[in-house]
Amino acid sequence: MKKITSVICLLILVISGIAQDKKINVLVFSKTSGFRHNSISSGLKMMSDLAQERKWVLTATENADLFTPEFLKTFDVVVFLNPTLDVLNDQQQKYFEAFMNTGKGFVGIHASADCEYDWAWYGNLNGAFFRTHPKGQTGTVIFENTDHPTMVPFKGMKTYTTFDEWYTFKENPRAKVHVLARLDETSLDAETLKDDKWKMGDHPLIWYQEMENTRSFYTVFGHTPEAFQDPKVKEHIGCAVDWTAKRN
Repeated sequence: MKKITSVICLLILVISGIAQDKKINVLVFSKTSGFRHNSISSGLKMMSDLAQERKWVLTATENADLFTPEFLKTFDVVVFLNPTLDVLNDQQQKYFEAFMNTGKGFVGIHASADCEYDWAWYGNLNGAFFRTHPKGQTGTVIFENTDHPTMVPFKGMKTYTTFDEWYTFKENPRAKVHVLARLDETSLDAETLKDDKWKMGDHPLIWYQEMENTRSFYTVFGHTPEAFQDPKVKEHIGCAVDWTAKRN
């Protein structure tokens, strides 16, 4: 029995190693039709570095005309890196929806919530639509679950304090997603706390979903170039891509 157990454990380790070594094809899409974050170039640099470290085959584009079945089928994960407003036409939306429904991975970064407001399916995929935000500033993120594979760099931590733009969402996504972190609204500055327009009370910031065979992940980090230079945020996003690709 001990020998059988050892063999099973060895097989699990081998299979895990194969999953980690498997190259994955990642598409990064950063087209903007509204506000354009100056952090996009920094985010693309981060994704390029992650691709080298994690054995991804990376493609980055802002050309929505490429969203065809022939092009999309080559990818395992699509990352929406700070896109804004209407970035895909009706036909491109249909192609992307059909592609995702084959069991692909989606990672939404920061302004992916400020995108495609008239497309309900996309709102469900991302988890929520952006409503407003206070001014960018240092705030404290409260972790609710650091055991998830996307939260490796924050493992065991209760909070993380950093500078970013803390989005408020049109609807609280908690009822339909798995929340990993929320904002400590009281951590923002006194001037901001006087304004109630942005407050949610319960204020999710990071979450994931598993919809049939599709994995989706959203993180609020990424407003500033410095956010993508933060080693923890970088590893966090790298782990998210690997998780949505079913590598971990």
